[in-house]
Amino acid sequence: MSADARFPADDALIARLPPDFRIGAATSAYQIEGAVAEDGRTPSIWDTFCRVPGAIDNGDTGDTACDHYHRMPEDVALMADLGLDTYRFSVSWPRVQPGGRGPANPKGLAFYDRLVDALLDHGITPWLTLYHWDLPQELQDAGGWPARDTAHRFADYAALVHDRLGDRVTHWTTLNEPFCSAVLGHVEGVHAPGGRSLADGVAAVHHLHLAHGLAARRLRAEARRPLDLAVTHLLGTSAPATDSPADREAARRADAFGFRFYLDPILRGGYPDDLIADLAAHGVEIPVHDGDLAAIATPIDTLGVNYYRSMRSSGTDQHGSTTDAQGRPVTRNLPHGGLPVTGLDWEVMPHDLTDLLLRIARDYPGTPVVVTENGAAYDDVPDARGRVDDRDRTAYLSAHLAAVARAREAGADVRGYLAWSLLDNFEWAYGYAQRFGLVRVDYATQTRTPKRSAHWLRDTARRVRGTA
Repeated sequence: MSADARFPADDALIARLPPDFRIGAATSAYQIEGAVAEDGRTPSIWDTFCRVPGAIDNGDTGDTACDHYHRMPEDVALMADLGLDTYRFSVSWPRVQPGGRGPANPKGLAFYDRLVDALLDHGITPWLTLYHWDLPQELQDAGGWPARDTAHRFADYAALVHDRLGDRVTHWTTLNEPFCSAVLGHVEGVHAPGGRSLADGVAAVHHLHLAHGLAARRLRAEARRPLDLAVTHLLGTSAPATDSPADREAARRADAFGFRFYLDPILRGGYPDDLIADLAAHGVEIPVHDGDLAAIATPIDTLGVNYYRSMRSSGTDQHGSTTDAQGRPVTRNLPHGGLPVTGLDWEVMPHDLTDLLLRIARDYPGTPVVVTENGAAYDDVPDARGRVDDRDRTAYLSAHLAAVARAREAGADVRGYLAWSLLDNFEWAYGYAQRFGLVRVDYATQTRTPKRSAHWLRDTARRVRGTA
């Protein structure tokens, strides 16, 4: 997508965002920290998965990543120079609680202690995420997220982090994108731990929800100051590919499994009846115990929304059949077609972000939202001076921030926008080939260079705050 493409930024619309609207950036621990075997950190499922032949593009690992563990002060100073008011980061579970059980690791917690203090010293709000996919390998060996006990281990870990940082951190997010942890990791096998079982994936979703609820209760009970409690979900829209009954029904199934499976138990107190029936057709049940749904529905203060793209749903396979080999209905995701795409061939659809935010406002009223991730990978090419004139990414961010502003003006309670990502980093199964960063990282030298998009975000934040 070019700067003058089909989704031009509405500068006047963005300028009408309120001065207290959050504008910042996000990262996650495994993707930037490196130092995977230092100061008591033990392996996570991603350390293990990266050693599986063919699992990660180019055989990349997060062993060094952006070396943020050693370069944190430099990175926080960079955030301040870029005018970010909020920084969303995740805590590494195996760094703080090696093996996922027992007492906290003092050296691991000390890193986040220093990070929080550095952010506050620079006037940046810490937005802490407790889990961004790096489950301690020892807990995976004991059953991982398909095992109920992992939810209880997570609540204990959350309490350890809160005990150390709760005097300074106000914004707490329990989980990042349970869909990816459960479905990509346990059903499709493309993320750690690489499983391929629908039953395991469904159990993992439920136990992730339970982990969120148990941790939320602990944080509420032990809070020493007012806190803003959140959970972050990867969300999109599911439109039928055509108006045929098969495609409309496929869109309903996709919406049940990819949207309402995640929001309904937290915001409505139960799983959708149609989802339960869909899973039963596959011989799968959600392993709900007495008291689970009440815990999962512990009130939150903010819903984090990660948005990248949406798909169309087809009820027929590539051969025109509406059922699979077992006689079950087909649900197939298709691109919309005719839209600009990112370096990952993901379609650029800011209009759907507006629709998504308005749907949340309509279906889950009274739920404040922050867009906690939104961004794009492009083939950034530095010039002779090492600078990156990433006009495509700048246009992408501008169009999506305008989409957020448009949703606000139509009634959605959206209170912030955090770009993904602050730094080029380890992009999971894509390794280092895909760059999402506002800041270019030369992985050979670890040199940081803000791109055009970083300067655009800085200038935009100043205009919104009235400090330009």
